Amino acid sequence: MRGNMLSRLNIRNLALVDSISVSFERGLTVITGETGAGKSLLIGALRLLLGERADKSMIRTGETSCGIEAVFELADPTDVNAALEAVGLPPCEEGQLVIRRTITESSSKNIVNDSPVTLPVLKALGDVLVDMHGPYDHQSLLKTDAQMNILDAFGHLGDERAAYQDKYKVFQTLEKRFQELSNVDDSGLAEQIDLLAWRVKEVEEAKLSEDDELAVQQEHEQMANAQNILELAQTAAGGLTESEYAALEGISAARKACTQLAKYIPEAEAWATELESAARTAQEISAVIQRTVEDMEAGPERLQFLDERLALYRNLKRKHAPSVPEILAKLDEWKERLKDLQSRDEQRATVEADRAAARIETEKAGRALRKKRQKIAGELADAITFELRDLGFEHGLFEVQLLDLDEPCASGMDEIEFGFAPNAGETMRPLRAIASSGEISRVMLAVKAVLARHDRIPLLVFDEIDANVGGEIANAVGDKLAQVGQTHQVIAITHLPQVAVCGHNHFAVAKNVQDGRTFTRISMLDGDERTEEVARMLGGKDLTKVTLRHAAELLQNKKQE
Repeated sequence: MRGNMLSRLNIRNLALVDSISVSFERGLTVITGETGAGKSLLIGALRLLLGERADKSMIRTGETSCGIEAVFELADPTDVNAALEAVGLPPCEEGQLVIRRTITESSSKNIVNDSPVTLPVLKALGDVLVDMHGPYDHQSLLKTDAQMNILDAFGHLGDERAAYQDKYKVFQTLEKRFQELSNVDDSGLAEQIDLLAWRVKEVEEAKLSEDDELAVQQEHEQMANAQNILELAQTAAGGLTESEYAALEGISAARKACTQLAKYIPEAEAWATELESAARTAQEISAVIQRTVEDMEAGPERLQFLDERLALYRNLKRKHAPSVPEILAKLDEWKERLKDLQSRDEQRATVEADRAAARIETEKAGRALRKKRQKIAGELADAITFELRDLGFEHGLFEVQLLDLDEPCASGMDEIEFGFAPNAGETMRPLRAIASSGEISRVMLAVKAVLARHDRIPLLVFDEIDANVGGEIANAVGDKLAQVGQTHQVIAITHLPQVAVCGHNHFAVAKNVQDGRTFTRISMLDGDERTEEVARMLGGKDLTKVTLRHAAELLQNKKQE
């Protein structure tokens, strides 16, 4: 994985940074600078690019937006291309991945190789590109779930764990359903069934429909106004065909006249034809009107039926829902619920059988995973113990203890406990019982060194992992970081000169004031500049011949190693 690396990081208007561009090399890159100069801004920018949520307060005062860009050069883009393909993005062209993020006061725009993406996509890319370790991240090492993840990563047990978790999810779903079925208060079950059955019967027997409701309303309106309707119909029919001055008589007379007029005016023949059609239309409309009113039942029995039907609709709406479609939707719900309640015992028996079978499959997968974990637990303990001896624990011992669980859990059927005895003759204690943050930090570095030989993540970032250590231990930490840098690109922020001199590349961060504004600057150091920076770390701002000579010796010694 030496070919995969972060090659450039550009930052604009982020906090104290107006505009900086940093080109990175392979190996261990150390970043130093006085407290408050902005060393962690680089790491913060990288975290933003890899999916951390943004805050508008990050924008440099007086500006409306900030931007970060990272360029990764990938000799082997397999993992990155798989992550891109999973979200529907094209693969990297010529092994280059460019991630950009622009943050304004109201929004955030994320771009990967010119395609807009969401924060989860950035996080997914971060998972295969960068392993970041901040000042407080070593506390995660005390949590059992993190310890189990370390063991599985060391043993390359991702496929076995995924297979177990698939079966565990099925088991959990069935377990939850079984508990739901078992925790129902059966004392009220009969009453619930009776109530639902009565509701279903009431609505089904009513035979409700929107069309029926509309037809009943219309017919009821007609029955209520039957006398008026009859009088209006008689007037309409009479005006067409029945009365002395009916329209039909006039149309017939006009048609007859047009027929005679055709002898003199040829166009009158067409007029006569149209009037003949109008006469037929008048007769047809009159007949329809008379048939319609003749079929209308104005009797009291029909009107009573319609009254009762409308009252039924009003009553059901008042009791259940304001409209017929909503009542029918509730009917479907009641029927489904009724079916569920009536078959509760049958369901419970089925789910119980399925749950038992799923548990057997889960435990089988759990035992297979446990067997492999037990095989590699000792190997992991030995590997971390070996790394710890390089970090000042010459007689320290590390232990990975696995305990069998009777019940399956999300991570398997094992419980894990990292144990540590820092010194000879000391009793092995749980890692979480160790109070010294300096010791925990070195254990974390040892773990990272071990895992670095087993994972494919190209870039490791350490933000002050050397806090609370000094002297020879600081030398050991620097050497270990440089060792990891032989197989991975490593970026380490440090305040210790013993660590700084171990870097294959060295950047210094400083801030200065210009025209009343504060600016953060970063520069790559070499030669005398690097000697002066190491001397500053040794003795403060006032450089002396002694500190300069000491710094030069430290750098020279590391070159010779």
